[in-house]
Amino acid sequence: MNAPYSVSDYAQLVQRERVHSAIYTDPAIFEQEMARIFHRTWLCVGHEAELPNPGDYRATTLGRQPVIMVRGEDGQVRVFMNRCRHRGMTVCETETGNARFFTCWYHGWVYRNTGALQDVPGPAGYGADFRKDDLGLTPVPRQASYRGFVFASLAPSGPTLTEHLGPAAKYLDIFMDASPVGQIEVTAGVHRTRYRGNWKFVGMDGYHPHYTHRSVLDAWRRRKGGNMADTHHGDPFADESGNLTRDLGNGHVLLDFFPGRLAHLDRYLATLRQQPQGEDYIRSMFAAYGEARGRELLAWAGDPHVGIYPNLQLIGVQIRLVRPLAVDDTEVLMFPGLLKGVPPSINALRLRQHESFYGPAGAGSPDDAELFERNQEGLQATVEPWLHLGRGLNRERVEPDGTRVGLVGDETTQRGQLRGWLKLMTEGQA
Repeated sequence: MNAPYSVSDYAQLVQRERVHSAIYTDPAIFEQEMARIFHRTWLCVGHEAELPNPGDYRATTLGRQPVIMVRGEDGQVRVFMNRCRHRGMTVCETETGNARFFTCWYHGWVYRNTGALQDVPGPAGYGADFRKDDLGLTPVPRQASYRGFVFASLAPSGPTLTEHLGPAAKYLDIFMDASPVGQIEVTAGVHRTRYRGNWKFVGMDGYHPHYTHRSVLDAWRRRKGGNMADTHHGDPFADESGNLTRDLGNGHVLLDFFPGRLAHLDRYLATLRQQPQGEDYIRSMFAAYGEARGRELLAWAGDPHVGIYPNLQLIGVQIRLVRPLAVDDTEVLMFPGLLKGVPPSINALRLRQHESFYGPAGAGSPDDAELFERNQEGLQATVEPWLHLGRGLNRERVEPDGTRVGLVGDETTQRGQLRGWLKLMTEGQA
């Protein structure tokens, strides 16, 4: 097929049990992804907990468009285009920090952290009709939040955030409700991974850990106390584990480890009780949510392993944001989420679990980055361009709410993400 692609072309590229490799390698498709997905649907910008103080900010991008997420002096978190209203220069030049004002280095226009235009050099030169009130920083067309997760859309209209999230919202609740007060801290910094591969490789895949991460899994089994083995029991990726995959709709997917974790909850509670004040944490969860819901949340361990399409994933203790840079270039930002209202030992345990796999000293992220780069290299072979994604299709079931469910190693999640991709790439197109 040759670009530009039509709606019918995309329907041919993503089929029931196979996908054409062009969606990972064709720069023309990537350009259309930027326009139809990243410049139109809801994207997670970050979490309000990243900005605990008035003036705190983080500069990032929505697709290719520069934005600032900032907590204003009035306490409200807003997302603005990082662009001076005068000649278009960026007004925020550092990724994070604290500022009362953003100043354009070109001609000195000054904006408050609420977005209002504060000062313009030589205002008399603009005449009597010049109104600063009309020239503040431009807010993103749409902004909404759920449980502190800040989402923005560059499209002025479309589905609401509630409609976009659908049944996936409950898994954001699970992540947040690992805290007895339902709040987190995101102040432990960011771990970055950048790889030479397509952004769609970063997904919920329960089939690869047996092979890609075998050495890490073997190490977990040999260790005791405070490591990932205390939440992942036995072989959590085996078909016999009881763990599941779920396609939640709109491209959102889940690796559901809850069945296996609930079966071994007492072991995990024993690990918590070994921590200083660990018993206090357990009791506070029961007091906050009731014993039945408290036990359920403790079994989840704050780790829903959910992908909110297209750029947010909650894995382990981390908030993961995916930034596509080119068809074969992707940056992944990982922010450890610590819990409010818990003893320090519980957050220390969460950090050790993060470090044992995803953090700078872990093997998981380097494994994945190398895997994705080799994947991109292999996809350059186009003699037979079709990729098979049919594992578990023969046993996949559909629940009454429309959720598709497979075993933990089934490719239910990959198919779900591709259905979300196809919907966004063809929606509203002739």
